[in-house]
Amino acid sequence: MASSFWNIAYQQAMRSGVFVAKVYSFLHVTTNYLAFPAYAFGPSMIPTLHPSGNVVLAERISKPSRGDVVVFQSPEDPNKLPTKRVVGLEGDSVSFVVGPGKNDESRTIVVPKGHVWVEGDYIQNSRDSRIFGPVPYGLIQGRVLWRVWPFQDFGPIGPPTTT
Repeated sequence: MASSFWNIAYQQAMRSGVFVAKVYSFLHVTTNYLAFPAYAFGPSMIPTLHPSGNVVLAERISKPSRGDVVVFQSPEDPNKLPTKRVVGLEGDSVSFVVGPGKNDESRTIVVPKGHVWVEGDYIQNSRDSRIFGPVPYGLIQGRVLWRVWPFQDFGPIGPPTTT
């Protein structure tokens, strides 16, 4: 009688353990190789993203193209994952205003090989490539596909909107 109790308990524990291992493996592979959720906040991506924050879904599979919104590891602080729009790809010539709202000084740069130029949609309040320069492809964590939270903003991330 006692041995059958322990046998049943052992079988249930093994089933539960295998289930937990499968779920963990699925989540690990999904978030590290396919897609992951990210929290984007701050005024730099107004009107595309809300300044108080959006949870977005980013995919890791495709290489970003011009106009895509990306999540990347900050060149200034590796613990931060800012969200910006790709304005220029390697080899592109990008012209930008150095201090929008402060002065009209503009510069032009050719994006080096293996890098992208990123800018916030609201350039008057954005720390982006105008400050820290081109971003290496290796720092890009993913391309943003969808806003998933808050639910009233649920939907795909599209091209920049003009106001």
